[in-house]
Amino acid sequence: MDIISLLIGIVAGAVLALTIYILVRRSILKGRKDEIIKKAELEAENIKKEKILQAKEKFLQLKSEHDQQVAQRNNQLKEAEIRIKQKENTINQNTENLQRKLREADSLKAGLTAQREALDRKAEEYEQLRSEANRQIESIAGMSAAEAKNILMENMKAEARTEAQAYINDTMDEARLNAAREAKRIVITTIQRTATETAIENAVTTFPIDSDEIKGRIIGREGRNIRALEAATGVEIVVDDTPDAILLSAFDPVRREVARLALHQLVVDGRIHPARIEEVVSKVQKQLEEEILETGKRTCIDLGIHGMNIELVRMIGRMKYRSSYGQNLLQHSREVANICSIMASELGLNPKIAKRAGLLHDIGKVSEEEPDLPHAILGMKLAEQYKEKPEICNAIGAHHEEIEMTSIIAPIVLVGDAISGARPGARREVIESYIKRLKGMEDLAAAYPGVTKSYAIQAGRELRVIVGAESVSDEQAAVLSAEIAQKIQNEMTYPGQVKITVIRETRSVAYAK
Repeated sequence: MDIISLLIGIVAGAVLALTIYILVRRSILKGRKDEIIKKAELEAENIKKEKILQAKEKFLQLKSEHDQQVAQRNNQLKEAEIRIKQKENTINQNTENLQRKLREADSLKAGLTAQREALDRKAEEYEQLRSEANRQIESIAGMSAAEAKNILMENMKAEARTEAQAYINDTMDEARLNAAREAKRIVITTIQRTATETAIENAVTTFPIDSDEIKGRIIGREGRNIRALEAATGVEIVVDDTPDAILLSAFDPVRREVARLALHQLVVDGRIHPARIEEVVSKVQKQLEEEILETGKRTCIDLGIHGMNIELVRMIGRMKYRSSYGQNLLQHSREVANICSIMASELGLNPKIAKRAGLLHDIGKVSEEEPDLPHAILGMKLAEQYKEKPEICNAIGAHHEEIEMTSIIAPIVLVGDAISGARPGARREVIESYIKRLKGMEDLAAAYPGVTKSYAIQAGRELRVIVGAESVSDEQAAVLSAEIAQKIQNEMTYPGQVKITVIRETRSVAYAK
């Protein structure tokens, strides 16, 4: 029993202690809660006061800005009111002036009416007097006024006709004189403004070398290098006792340039043998084609010519390496283009079309086809092929009067070509005929079947003909040289004798991979 009582007492004490703890805890939490609520209410009141102050400040700021805007608007309205009053005063003054002028106009109108009435009366009196005078004249002269008028009119017509014819004759004589004088002025002005240097073309290029050792390497063992170079380029290479120089002789400037550039690369590289020579010559030929195209583009840009077909541009660049009677063809064409442009401007025509026609007028001289046509007609066909304007094509074809001129630009191109070619020292007839002769020899040999290349060298004293080994045998090569010699002897005129050398060689090429 004692143990149970003790346990009951312990449980009751624990329950009482727990109850006391809970009550004390609740009291403490309630006190803290009241404190937190009071603190929150105090902070809320402070925030409320702060927001109210901010709102008042914002209101005062907005009110100040509004007052400023209202003051500014009032000032603008006052200024507008002042301007309106000024305009009203001006309008009132103008109205008064207009009314005054209207009153003056009414008075002037009344005066003019009175003057018109007086003039009408005077006119009636004049008509009466004139009628009376006419009757008296008719009675004295014995003819009517109509008859007298007809006679007077016939006499005046005859006199006017005579005076008009005399005036027309004087005007035509003066026009002819002025036209001749104006034409001379235009031509002289054009020549003075486009004066250029005279012809300097030749058929020899000097290639400088540093030492005799390099000269020996160019010649090669038993002359094989120099023979390979001549065969690849078609240029005669003259190696003589001239110190520090080798002469490149050929009538074709393109070949001379290819040989010069190839020699330069070979000398710089140091490897000079037949295989390397052929490789370098092929590379230089491609580079020269690119340079020719670039020259054509630069020429068109310099002259302000645009929209030209790329093939025509390439032909223009090829003109740099052609000559006409010793005159550089590109320089001649540029000169003609400038002359035509100036003359067209002086005459009030389109200078761009005239310049374009002047630049292209000799394009037939650089055609690779070279049919049996005059260069002017060939140039016209090329221009038509590459879609040039009809007036330009006609000017090209008619600049040597081989076809009828149908455009106003054609005579300008004809005159420009004559001016450029006729200036002292511009052309040399001898070199032109020389080049034609050598070109004719090469074309004659190239016409034979099996011939791949032909080169006239040594100033036309030797013709080297390269044939394909697969199409021409050794016996046929000997016959071919005799046939070419006989044909040259029968069809061409030349000084001395011409040596025909037919070269036939077989090459076997393989690649190790």
